Amino acid sequence: MTTGTTREDTGVDVDLRKLRYFVAVAEELHFGRAAERLHIAQPALSRQMRALEDDLGVLLFCRDRRGTALTAAGARLLEEAPRLLAACTAMVRAVTAAAADTPKFTIGFMPGITLTPAVRALTSRHPGLDVRLLRTGWQDQVEVLHDGRADVSIVRLPIDQHGLQVRRLFTEPRVVALPADHPLAAKSSLIVGDLAGEHLLQDPDAVPEWRDVADELRTGERAEVRPINSVEEKLELVAAGAGICVIPLSTAAFYTRHDVVTLPIEDIGVGHVCLAWSTTSSSPFITDFADVAHLLTPPAPG
Repeated sequence: MTTGTTREDTGVDVDLRKLRYFVAVAEELHFGRAAERLHIAQPALSRQMRALEDDLGVLLFCRDRRGTALTAAGARLLEEAPRLLAACTAMVRAVTAAAADTPKFTIGFMPGITLTPAVRALTSRHPGLDVRLLRTGWQDQVEVLHDGRADVSIVRLPIDQHGLQVRRLFTEPRVVALPADHPLAAKSSLIVGDLAGEHLLQDPDAVPEWRDVADELRTGERAEVRPINSVEEKLELVAAGAGICVIPLSTAAFYTRHDVVTLPIEDIGVGHVCLAWSTTSSSPFITDFADVAHLLTPPAPG
């Protein structure tokens, strides 16, 4: 297998290894940190980046005493390179799967969503099918489709729908998670205005109703929120009194704990759950799974 892909319109062979190295440098904007991340020597990384610039005939980085920055060409390559790398990874996985004796079908799913009814319906249609489940999060629910780790994924909107087919499955209420000893925890329900003085452990754009009334955004006093990689981690922070979070009802029903209370919010929009798959996917089982995906339903409120 080669490590390059040819662009016939320019005659340039783009080395995928150099592209991976480029993405690391472009994301770190520091050759030393990128070299550590890639587990290679910094001089070797610098040589690879100069070679990539020579291959493309453009300058990708501006390097001076103030640091490293992307040129306009470098910024554009950073937009394109991850998609190309993911597509190549997906191709390798698809070819490997095609050579397997037993057909496989991998379903990605977000926390709180129960797949059992749909999986049973699919395997009843295809008794020999090896169905695999892949738990995803907000950060990778779409990425697993582009790089071929999953054939389909049950996703929560909003997502970047570029290169995807998306079919809406259901909507569900969203609730707020509070520490059990919070002054609001004894209420039966809340309105968004009740939460204006709270610290949200999420991107404010994920909860626009809160964003529009939040005291910490109005005063500019919002503390930085570090990346949170799982529901468990998010709820742990809530229980510790670090802030609040707004989560889908199905997630709240799945992750119950005595030190966290979840309450309905009367004037907040619902969450949308969808089935998504790559427009380039060739799996023959996607259509059948889409036919039975309606069996996935949210928990009843209350």
